[in-house]
Amino acid sequence: MARRPKHAPQAVRIKNLIALDAGNVVRRLEARREEMVALFSRLRDREPLLSTINTWFRTVGFGDLAQLELGEQAAVNQFYECLDELRWYFTYTEDMPSTAHQTLNTLQRRLQECHGLLLSALGPPAGVDGTTVVEAEVVRRGTASTALAPVAPARRKRPSRSRD
Repeated sequence: MARRPKHAPQAVRIKNLIALDAGNVVRRLEARREEMVALFSRLRDREPLLSTINTWFRTVGFGDLAQLELGEQAAVNQFYECLDELRWYFTYTEDMPSTAHQTLNTLQRRLQECHGLLLSALGPPAGVDGTTVVEAEVVRRGTASTALAPVAPARRKRPSRSRD
């Protein structure tokens, strides 16, 4: 009996779709956060909250998830558990808008942490042309030559001798 390759093509596709879905949810939540809380405050309508965190791939089954490695399965589970916590809160909260906003911020941070763990386990999703998409944050601006240029140690000035 032949052993299944570590990352069968089907498993790679499943991981990519999960990573895409999770990224979509995190990006929509970030982009709509302020507006959806404002709508909830003004209209007391939960639909903007719930539609923002809607996952597009609800049909992933155990057969699909069984193709993932154990650590990958745990990361997927943790992300979707965090997402479910957000969904539960938005569905049943009776909090006032300011409290809802604070709770949203806390739950969103937790979801972003789970998303980071998910991407660490599954890898980033492939782009439209099949290339890997990597999100990065600029931590220091400058040209490559100035950012990597060695810095000379500061010279100490010798104290001048005074003749008394």
